Amino acid sequence: MASVKVFGSPTSAEVARVLMCLFEKDVEFQLIRVDAYRGPKRMPQYLKLQPHGEALTFEDENLTLSESRGILRHISHKYAKQGNPDLIGMGALERASIEQWLQTEAQSFDAPSAEMVYSLALLPPNLPKQQNDNGNGFNGRDVAVGNANASGKRAPAGSQPASAQEEEMLKLYEQRKKDLEKLLDIYEQRLEEARYLAGDNFTIADLSHLPNADRLASDPRSRRLFDSRKNVSRWWSDVSSRETWQYVKSLQRGPCTDANAKNGQQQQQQPAEEHSKNYQQQQQVQQRY
Repeated sequence: MASVKVFGSPTSAEVARVLMCLFEKDVEFQLIRVDAYRGPKRMPQYLKLQPHGEALTFEDENLTLSESRGILRHISHKYAKQGNPDLIGMGALERASIEQWLQTEAQSFDAPSAEMVYSLALLPPNLPKQQNDNGNGFNGRDVAVGNANASGKRAPAGSQPASAQEEEMLKLYEQRKKDLEKLLDIYEQRLEEARYLAGDNFTIADLSHLPNADRLASDPRSRRLFDSRKNVSRWWSDVSSRETWQYVKSLQRGPCTDANAKNGQQQQQQPAEEHSKNYQQQQQVQQRY
């Protein structure tokens, strides 16, 4: 039985980071989906480990951690001799560069990208993909469902103006988009000089960006943030196509069971999922009941 356990949902950015790192380092582990611990089932088994109910809890023997980037460092150091040897770097200078860009992600990329993801979830799917002619971004009229589409055609009669919530989410989206554009301009310059953020190798500095960046790059309303920058686009195509990340994304769709297929309902309690270094060959997740 694996000594490493991850409590949480793969759809969480915090959990997804850790899962990818474990796959990169060929570490066997158990994934215990937090959504399996609802109500009274969750209280004794999960909250005793994480009293505040955070999205992520990581156990490695007697060590318990809950901050994803700290967990990335722990995994990369403890399991340095297996899997991808480059995640944490080899020498002092390389590790300093990795730490610099990991801190940049934590302090400058994480908040605006997460808030953009949040606002996009509440904004209508027909949000225009380009700026208005005046270059000032979208406005409340653009957000109104059917009020005016991206081609400029008028909406059908009876369309409703944007709600107060949509207006607020649009303001948040626009502000955080500006913040992220400035940061990605810096990334564009850096990636002119190096294949990855910290140098020539894929490291935890790149890995940490994947969960939020994937949601933005997958959404037509925000994809241009990456596509419009040649070096950022090249970097994103590289890191997002890694087999380890594609496998994490497959876990985000959730386990499929015979009970689900028959009843069309989610099980009240899902088993722990055993994951090994041979994740590429796993056709079905091995489960312990």
